[in-house]
Amino acid sequence: MSQLTPEGQQIINNLAQRYHFSADAVLSLLQSVQNGNGSMAQFSHPEFGGSGQWMRGGMIMIGDMFNNGLKNSVSNLCQELANLLANQPIIWQSQSFQSQNQNPGSSHNTTPVSLFVPATGGNNGNWWPQGLMNPNSTGSQNNVRYAYFASIRRLAIEAHGHVTLYDTLDHQIGGFSQQQAGGSSVTFTSQHGIVDVQNLPIISVDNVPFSPPAPTFADTHVNPAPVSAQEADIFGAIEKLAGLRDKGILSDAEFNGKKAELLSRL
Repeated sequence: MSQLTPEGQQIINNLAQRYHFSADAVLSLLQSVQNGNGSMAQFSHPEFGGSGQWMRGGMIMIGDMFNNGLKNSVSNLCQELANLLANQPIIWQSQSFQSQNQNPGSSHNTTPVSLFVPATGGNNGNWWPQGLMNPNSTGSQNNVRYAYFASIRRLAIEAHGHVTLYDTLDHQIGGFSQQQAGGSSVTFTSQHGIVDVQNLPIISVDNVPFSPPAPTFADTHVNPAPVSAQEADIFGAIEKLAGLRDKGILSDAEFNGKKAELLSRL
C-alpha cells in the first residue's frame, strides 16, 4: 500500500479512536478495502475476530460470528474506509466505486484530503507489473494478493515480496482461494474446475521475462526419448536371434554377426 500522508495518518488515528481499534488494525483494514477496489475486503486481524470478509451493501462475516457489536463496528469501518478511498485520485476505482462519492450538496461534504503520498513510479502506485491497466478483480489473504486481468488473460500474484505474472490460457476465472494458511499455494475455479496456479505458464517474475530452465542430463535420463517403430523392430529381431542361439540353432558367431548387422541400421 502507498505511504500515508500526515493527514492520512491522522484520519486513521481518528478512526481508530472512534471505533476503539488500534491504528495498526485500521491500517490493515484500509489495505484490505483498497485491494478489494472499495467494494469488498478480505481481512485477517485479531481485533476483527480473526479472518473475515466484507462486501459493500451490508454483507459482513467475521471469525467471532456471534459478536454482533463487533460485526457492526467492522462493517461501518469498512464502509467509511471505502468512502475515503473513493476520493483518492491516485487509486484506481471502477465506475461503480466512484459513484459512491458524496453529493456536492451534502451537508457532510468536505474537500477530500489525500491519504497517500503520490507515487514516484510510472505504475500509479499499483503493485502489479507495469503496462497492465485495470484488473477485473483483486483480492488478498494473509501474505498473498492477486489481480486478475480477464481481457488479456493475465493473473498477477504477489507472495513473499515477489510478483509473478501468469498466462491464464482459456480459463474463465470465477474465484480464488488459498490452500494453506500462511502459505502461498493459490487455486482458482474456472470452467475446467479447480486449478492450481502453479500449473499456469509463467510470463514474468518481478517484471523480468521468465524462461524455463533447460532440461538437465538427469531429466533426459529419467525420461528418455520414445523408441521409434524401426528401432522396436530391430530390437525385437535381436531378441528372436538370441532365442535361436539359446536353442542351439545359431552359433555364437552367427548370432553376433546378425546382431552387428541389425545394430548398424540404427
